[in-house]
Amino acid sequence: MMRHAQVDYGPRDALLVVDMQNDFCEGGALAVDGGNALVAGINAEITAAHQAGALVVATRDWHPVDHVSFAHRGGPWPVHCVQDTEGAAFHPDLRLPAETIRVSKATAFDADAYSGFDGTGLGGFLRHRGITRVVVCGLALDVCVRATVLDACRAGFDTLLLASLSAAVDADSVATCRREVADAGAEVRP
Repeated sequence: MMRHAQVDYGPRDALLVVDMQNDFCEGGALAVDGGNALVAGINAEITAAHQAGALVVATRDWHPVDHVSFAHRGGPWPVHCVQDTEGAAFHPDLRLPAETIRVSKATAFDADAYSGFDGTGLGGFLRHRGITRVVVCGLALDVCVRATVLDACRAGFDTLLLASLSAAVDADSVATCRREVADAGAEVRP
């Protein structure tokens, strides 16, 4: 895996760690190859952001038991990240500071949400806190990371995708995904 140069964080930045949950890592219900391998690099980013006074935000799928996205309800995914289960918990080695803002998404029975900004109020919260740039990494590059980056751009934030700290469900989609977010205005670090 290629390693990017450390981001230079400041107090107007927010690091958005997307869906680093047990069900999305190897051994989980909807595992992404390479998920576990991202943790050490993401922890280094969390530490750097926290020490520089940047905001650390961790998003998570937080589905009710009978969520609309689940296959038995006609959705595209197996049951995953059900509220208060081990699968929905953040990866056990992820080192989130106590001050981390935890954002739960896709919590309604009848609506799915891929972006950390979708129905969560995150954009307004970040603006209220004076955040102008968001740095995004996590799982999965071609699903929730992509949606979060695109929404961050639409919301007017300077947006940086840490591609080396994001893994995709479909490895063949990585180049297309990187192009799409770059075309939307995000900076993509390899």
